[in-house]
Amino acid sequence: MSAFGFAVEATSGKARAGRLETAHGSVSTPVFMPVGTQATVKAMTPEMVASTGAPIVLANTYHLMLRPGAERIAGLGGLHRFMRWPGPILTDSGGYQVMSLAKLRALDADGVTFASHLDGSRHRLTPERATEVQHLLDATITMQLDECAPWPIEEQAARASMELSLRWAERSRRAFEVRPGYGQFGIVQGSIFEDQRRASAEALRKTGFEGYAIGGLAVGEPRDVMLRVVEATCAHLPADQPRYLMGVGKPEDLVGAVLRGIDMFDCVLPTRSGRNGQAFTARGPVNLRNARHRDDPRPLDEESACPAARDYSRAYLHHLAKCDEILAAILLTWNNLFFYQELMRRLRAAIIGADAEGTAAAFLDRYASGDLPER
Repeated sequence: MSAFGFAVEATSGKARAGRLETAHGSVSTPVFMPVGTQATVKAMTPEMVASTGAPIVLANTYHLMLRPGAERIAGLGGLHRFMRWPGPILTDSGGYQVMSLAKLRALDADGVTFASHLDGSRHRLTPERATEVQHLLDATITMQLDECAPWPIEEQAARASMELSLRWAERSRRAFEVRPGYGQFGIVQGSIFEDQRRASAEALRKTGFEGYAIGGLAVGEPRDVMLRVVEATCAHLPADQPRYLMGVGKPEDLVGAVLRGIDMFDCVLPTRSGRNGQAFTARGPVNLRNARHRDDPRPLDEESACPAARDYSRAYLHHLAKCDEILAAILLTWNNLFFYQELMRRLRAAIIGADAEGTAAAFLDRYASGDLPER
């Protein structure tokens, strides 16, 4: 079994092209992780996800501990076997979902008690239990339990939340079973306050993790503020370990964050958009529910290598979306995940070619140009 490790292979400005080695295979970065919250990337088979070039997916501790249960998944051979995904899996610790989905939650210094959003049953999540659940799932990358503060938030409240997450980071780390090929990431918090982000990053480095995530962004703050905080935080993270921006985001957000030194991303946007009739293309997003597509014989994106974008007419995709056919969700999700993976491949090649800024500018200019009118 290979050791868990990360190496930066090339840089272009602050952008990095790297390689992450894990027990379940290697990951070229920058990388976008499709979200498979409940052990499935919605509307996709594992083979379809792999066909987009995605080397790693994300699953969620909160949802899987409630249904079907971490112990049950462990008894069935672990998450990789359960969902037929042999590659690396990163598991979100569940802290965000406890705060956003659970009812009657009560936060204290030790952890959080909450009522399930499914049936109201009572549960307790602590740093130790979150780490244990992820171990039972056989997560390749485990995330510490943290508190994701809302936005906007007062500076004093943000600091209290950040310091709680730091205490939970230490406990999560002590509970983590170090073994070859597996890693655990600490999560930098501190809202939009750069001094808090620096303090959080420095404390997490002292605790020591295999990688570091930036949490608590893309929760409502302006995009320029998010990117400013990302850049400021990256300056205090180790240069030789992976950096993961959680829950981001739109294609333009990914480009901006890669240019500032981020290696890893996840977001529900491409899959959720696909289920709602929106497709991502080189000229920006396209709403296939719009009537202008109903007689259009052109493919969605004739430059794409994805069969969903290349081989089906816009008129057909419009028809499927308007009828709420399952195939619409399948094809548009497939297109969107392929688009995100192709963006990561282009950025990686540009970094290796020392042209990250030029490639990013060209992509963003074309992406903002808008969809082509009918011929």
